[in-house]
Amino acid sequence: MRAALTRYRVIAWIVGVVLILLVVIGMPLKYGFDEPIVVETVGQAHGFLYMLYLVATFDLSRRVDWPLKRMILVMLAGTVPFLSFWAERRVSTLVLAQHAEPAPQPVAG
Repeated sequence: MRAALTRYRVIAWIVGVVLILLVVIGMPLKYGFDEPIVVETVGQAHGFLYMLYLVATFDLSRRVDWPLKRMILVMLAGTVPFLSFWAERRVSTLVLAQHAEPAPQPVAG
């Protein structure tokens, strides 16, 4: 489970950064200065990386037994700038809290 969470966290950050580059740099260059090169290159990279994000999210959701609605909402977080960072933090906190090992109880003697 920890490996699946780590994979998810890494790809969530990568997808988030690439999406921000696309929206903050690529879109203004394309529509403001008629320079589509950033959108053409970064857009394709984001598309490929988003597919990896979907796979990582699906893998994690199956390992921690999420309901379908939560899995879909986390998957959609990769399409909104900055939301993947928030979702990654929430997911990490939730998964680690659910799968934390309980502290050993003292033996009464």
